[in-house]
Amino acid sequence: MSSTIDNGVVTASGRFRGLAGAGLIATLTAMVATTLAAALAVAAGVDFEIPEGGETIPLPGFAVVTGFFSVVGVVIALALLRWSARPAHRFVWTTVSLTAISLIPPLLSGATTATTAALIGLHLIPAAVMIPALARSLRARTDQDRPGVRPAR
Repeated sequence: MSSTIDNGVVTASGRFRGLAGAGLIATLTAMVATTLAAALAVAAGVDFEIPEGGETIPLPGFAVVTGFFSVVGVVIALALLRWSARPAHRFVWTTVSLTAISLIPPLLSGATTATTAALIGLHLIPAAVMIPALARSLRARTDQDRPGVRPAR
């Protein structure tokens, strides 16, 4: 398929490519922001030691996990763009719910209060980057499909 506009309608491959590009930029931003926040937390004295294994979460681990789950978010957005009549709305509800669920493991980890609070914050940072960026992109891509509808800003 082509990504050109034909009679005011953007073809499917253009929509997916645009959303994937926005997702890649948001993923890289989320990875940097989360790793930077984790480094600041370590500098402030948070040890990120998980009592069950006695291991400390390394800084690169934050980037890897953030990148992985951000890509999962992009895949969810692409699937909703393909199969949902209201992809932005469903994406926000789905990802906010998944973010809320992701806050449970830090609370159950048995880590110190500082580590638990930092881990919760480090779950919210990529969500604060990814969810609005992908929802905005989904709205823009959906509006492009409907001639006469102005794209969301």
